[in-house]
Amino acid sequence: MLNTNQEEKIRKLFHIDGKTQKGNTGNHQKPNHIVSAVNEKGFSIGEEIVDDKSNEITAIPELLDHLNLKNAIVTIDAMGTQKDIVAKICKKKADYVLTLKGNQGKLYEETSLFFDDPKVLAKCRYHKTVERSWGCLEVREYWQSTNVGWLPMKTDWVGLRSVAMVCRTVTKSDGEVVVVQCRYFISSLKLDVAVIARVIRSHWMVEAMHWHLDVMFGEDACRVLDKVAAFNLNILRKLVLNMLRVLDVNCKCATSLVKKRFVVGCDPVRYLAQILTL
Repeated sequence: MLNTNQEEKIRKLFHIDGKTQKGNTGNHQKPNHIVSAVNEKGFSIGEEIVDDKSNEITAIPELLDHLNLKNAIVTIDAMGTQKDIVAKICKKKADYVLTLKGNQGKLYEETSLFFDDPKVLAKCRYHKTVERSWGCLEVREYWQSTNVGWLPMKTDWVGLRSVAMVCRTVTKSDGEVVVVQCRYFISSLKLDVAVIARVIRSHWMVEAMHWHLDVMFGEDACRVLDKVAAFNLNILRKLVLNMLRVLDVNCKCATSLVKKRFVVGCDPVRYLAQILTL
């Protein structure tokens, strides 16, 4: 585990999540399901294919084995909130912020009941962010408590030092509240709640990468049935995304990865030397 001084120096964030290649399915086979790791800036840094007879729970530890996690913070969705995965993260000298959902049963119930108490919320560290996009106002409120002694199963989770709750409220321009959602997390961190908020919010980078794979590259529409070939194509698409993020196209109109890809595609010879030296 990291001490307080080391925690202040943490810079690396690794976000892990899985995605199914829907076009890879056939009459006699399941589609590839690939677990990927993405850093805070959206760069893909690793992936592991899930065995047909297994799930993400077995693939995530294998992916973690390939990553240098020292002094990093790892975020994983609820599927990866498992005791063995937590132990492996801590063994590799990293910290974690993991989502809690109903699959964790008693731990989820105890945590949600804990944050339901107004007296508890009053003692928690609090942070709030407000964002406006697509004509909606999105408010995220974060509560964090380092008081975890009340958890009956605390000793089952290596390094557990805090719990957190995030409530997200989306309001339309006409004042209609369209989304109110609360999520719960367990963590080995005792950092300021604003840092915890940044870590949790940053997890969307892996979801953004999945969006780019589908929308920019049409991965789900790709009907390559050979599993190895489909997996290799997934890796190539991620390499291209990584290159687009750092490629300087020197064009004011290229304000997004989609537009940047279009500019490069219009004149690939012009950018070939830069691409080859990345």
